[in-house]
Amino acid sequence: MDRLKLMETFVAVSQRGSLTAAASAEGVAPAVISRRLDALEAHLGVRLMVRTTRKITLTFEGNAFLEDCQRILRELDDAEAAVSQGSARVSGYLRVTAPAGFGRKHVAPLLREFLRAHAEVSASLDLSDRSVDLVGEGFDCAVRLGGLVDSSLVAVRLGEMKRVVVGSPSYFQQHGVPRTLDDLAGHVCLALPTQAGWDFSVEGRPVLFKPVGRFTCNDGAVLHEWALAGMGLAWRSLWEVGEDLRWGRLVSVLDDYAAAPVGIHAVFPQRRHLPLRVRLFVDLLKENYGRPDYWDNAE
Repeated sequence: MDRLKLMETFVAVSQRGSLTAAASAEGVAPAVISRRLDALEAHLGVRLMVRTTRKITLTFEGNAFLEDCQRILRELDDAEAAVSQGSARVSGYLRVTAPAGFGRKHVAPLLREFLRAHAEVSASLDLSDRSVDLVGEGFDCAVRLGGLVDSSLVAVRLGEMKRVVVGSPSYFQQHGVPRTLDDLAGHVCLALPTQAGWDFSVEGRPVLFKPVGRFTCNDGAVLHEWALAGMGLAWRSLWEVGEDLRWGRLVSVLDDYAAAPVGIHAVFPQRRHLPLRVRLFVDLLKENYGRPDYWDNAE
């Protein structure tokens, strides 16, 4: 008999708690279900269930085999859905985490779009700048910026982010515009106290500038606000200040010295097959972040 059918029957009986319930759901006689279970146990050479007239109890081997059967059947569903996504029903619970500032502007809106398109998916979005344990905390996916340090995770590159030095028009009117990296020493630089420095590139060589200024803050959003207020220059990511540059509220300088962009990645625990809902959400992020005009138009 088809081993896949035997596994499906075993899972159905385990989940429904009785042969009668599993038989009723499939529209067959309980004796058919019983023969399938007998055949499966004979094939494996172990007892999977203790069956009485009142209840069914899984043996130790049965519990272990149930987990494997559920995983195999889920992966089969995902594999079939991957080649026929147009007709696949996407459902289930999606748990995503992302850095707070980036997540508010560039993950939450796309997650909202994703949920509108897939009504049977529910989701939880955790916005935090802390280091999240994906496996221990049960997350399906994390969006991370910059270098990746955890080699136990699978990563998909979604796009790139560039950092630029920005200031307000009023600041430049008062203090002038820096033309070289050496000019930065004469300007008010708004910096994160924990930041090693600002990365630049000179003739292909990386250069680190260590800003010294009157104003520091451990919250990048505050540095952004201070730059808008004309208090100094800030080194911010394009995803954060792109709209301000487009509308002229901020102006970027020293663009010829900008360091190479760093990656935006989706990371998830090591597994052979991701649930379809995770794959489709990651595809949506990649489609948007990879568009040349996305960062110019993202609000």
